[in-house]
Amino acid sequence: MTQLLGICGALRAQSTNRKLMHEAARLFGPDRFVEADLRLPLYDGDLEERDGVPAEVQRLADRIAAADAVIIATPEYNKAPPGVLKNALDWLSRTKGAPLSGKPTAIMSAAAGRAGGERTQSALRLFLVPFRPRLLMGPEVMIAASGTAFDEAGRLIDERATGLLQTLMNDLRALTA
Repeated sequence: MTQLLGICGALRAQSTNRKLMHEAARLFGPDRFVEADLRLPLYDGDLEERDGVPAEVQRLADRIAAADAVIIATPEYNKAPPGVLKNALDWLSRTKGAPLSGKPTAIMSAAAGRAGGERTQSALRLFLVPFRPRLLMGPEVMIAASGTAFDEAGRLIDERATGLLQTLMNDLRALTA
């Protein structure tokens, strides 16, 4: 039973990164796919000191720990990953057990611009260093002009992009064996 956890850096239900995450999960073919919820309170040391780690943050950490592999699909907001994703990582750093440590992890991005989120992936790789996941270095999946990259069913329409995503998911699956 292979369990894949998907983390989407966009909150919007119909975001192209959510579509990309679901397309990656389809190509990975897990026995079970779980989507993380990043609707977390903003990290606040006073809140943590007063109340401890919020239940929704601990739930995210537990889901990461239970997964065999993690995929992160993130947009690029102002040349970086969105605050919601950074906030989740900040909170995760406060949980016990280092749930991402050694976890097979793949990142991908979809963006409106022509670079497809290249800067966001570079920054996210840096953000992930202290967590020590088994981060795949490639192939890099960056979907440019993402508003026109998916059909009505949420499938990637570009064969080259689909091929890169399939290779990334095959490589991720190989790390879970």
